[in-house]
Amino acid sequence: MAEFDFDAVVVGAGAVGLACGYALAKRGLVVAVLEQDVAIGQGVSSRNSEVIHGGLYYPTGSLKARLCVQGRRMLYAFCDDHHVEYDRCGKLVVAETTDDLERLDAILEQARANDVEGMERLTKAQALALEPELSCEGALLSPQSGVFESHAYMLALQGEIEAAGGAVVLATPFEGATPLEGGGFSVRAGGAEPTVLTCRYLVTAPGLSAQHVAGEIEGFPKAVIPEAHYGKGMYFRLTGKAPFARLIYPPPIPGALGTHYRRDLGGQGVFGPDLNYVDEPDYTVDPSAAPAFYSYIRKFWPGLPDGALSPDYAGVRPKIHGPGEAQPDFRLDAAEVHGLAGLVALFGIESPGLTSSLAIGEEVAKRLGL
Repeated sequence: MAEFDFDAVVVGAGAVGLACGYALAKRGLVVAVLEQDVAIGQGVSSRNSEVIHGGLYYPTGSLKARLCVQGRRMLYAFCDDHHVEYDRCGKLVVAETTDDLERLDAILEQARANDVEGMERLTKAQALALEPELSCEGALLSPQSGVFESHAYMLALQGEIEAAGGAVVLATPFEGATPLEGGGFSVRAGGAEPTVLTCRYLVTAPGLSAQHVAGEIEGFPKAVIPEAHYGKGMYFRLTGKAPFARLIYPPPIPGALGTHYRRDLGGQGVFGPDLNYVDEPDYTVDPSAAPAFYSYIRKFWPGLPDGALSPDYAGVRPKIHGPGEAQPDFRLDAAEVHGLAGLVALFGIESPGLTSSLAIGEEVAKRLGL
């Protein structure tokens, strides 16, 4: 492929874009990852829960179900190989009332259908034996869930791409692409030194700007670009001793997994995210949301002291469904969708995208025929 500047160009240096670049680099391709920001992982990847998901909830046969479980297994192995810190602390999905117990049974059945290892149904007494400060009527234990250092993970991916002869090019926004006669793409990149690159393969994984980027690719049919929705989620940090060693999740809410608890790698408790749809990405944390957080958290942790929560940070999820709509699957659109050979365009890569990222990279490579 010597006639091209790069074998592949990936748009977006978040976790998923870097994982796609890594998957292609592992196959011997020379890859350029274009990132509009001045550092890697500054978008969706920098504002999430850093949770490694087990893969419990997702519909049988969906990309989310398959890629989350596969990606989680790959992620722990990658972290071991690259000395990325993680805590496989396990997770409890709790029934806050007896009415929730049937939902736990349904989640357990789904988790087993998804080949999630080690799932256990716990009685109230068993759950409280593990986490004495918890209030619940029963729980599911997912021992494979955990938390990890996502930025160190992304730095390791960048290192792998560069070690294979590729480049992660910062402060270089994607400005458009044109298919070339005979295959491949001409890619226009902006920034302080605008340039044009040619490549055989193009992968777009830019998170919140996925729709805009697809719209700048000549010949990409507008009709297949899903509508963008922004799902904002705020987090509050706990002052004082972390109450639980494990992740604590209530049953999922429509469109998301709900406000949950995690103990971060520094040992502090963090709660979030909630879900509010916004017109534009907005990262402010509204202190007036605190009463709703207290009320929600006290359903599973009645011992939460007054005044113990402080506003922390907010993230925005790149959703492709609006309020009240069913949560769709990941979109990894190849030529059979948009008609452009050598291009895979990613849409709606929200949770569990971080956990799934290495498996998403493998799936993208497969869809490119590699």
